[in-house]
Amino acid sequence: MNGPMDIEQARFNMVRQQIRPWEVLDNDVLKVVEQTPRELFVPEQYRKLAFSDLEVPLPNGQSMMAPKLEARMLQALQIKPDDRILEIGTGSGFVTACLAKMGSHVDTLEWFKDLSSQAQRNVEQLGIDNVSFSRENALQQRVTGHYDIIAVTASMPVYHDVFEKTLAKGGRMFVVTGKAPVMQAQLFTKVDVQGLCCSTLLETCLPPLIGFDEPQTFQL
Repeated sequence: MNGPMDIEQARFNMVRQQIRPWEVLDNDVLKVVEQTPRELFVPEQYRKLAFSDLEVPLPNGQSMMAPKLEARMLQALQIKPDDRILEIGTGSGFVTACLAKMGSHVDTLEWFKDLSSQAQRNVEQLGIDNVSFSRENALQQRVTGHYDIIAVTASMPVYHDVFEKTLAKGGRMFVVTGKAPVMQAQLFTKVDVQGLCCSTLLETCLPPLIGFDEPQTFQL
């Protein structure tokens, strides 16, 4: 990408050729993805891959989700302007910025200090000020309050209810569960105080959430 025209063409192609064919048709989601400059969140050495249909590498062995999965997650969560949001895994901050534009406030947790610091710089350079950044282990952090939206941007080997207690009634939570190469992206909706409703959205694959123990396997 050599200039503004190239970048805008690549952005247009990303939406037309990757995101829309993945059944992402929500105008609010398409608008926020188009209007949030993804290229600013990609490490400089991978800038040419900003709009590619792949996971862009980040420091510490982490990666950005492919654009189509980011958009599909945003659509599934049905974010409303007054929603309070918890993001597990800040990464580059691109999804954080999208969530912040769509909801009321975002609390985002990141294991790696350098990733969190860079993501904060990325988000704040866009003038977004409704995000609180925390550098901690999400599995050990005692999250207080209730959230309308929880976006878990890494996978769990098996589903764990660690974040359920912070989900408000009617709240939605996106989680990817399973082991490579095939995992399930799932949407959990808190229907009442007693329980959740779960629907499977699609098959995908994400790096595991740091701090989760691998499930035990038994051999005879």
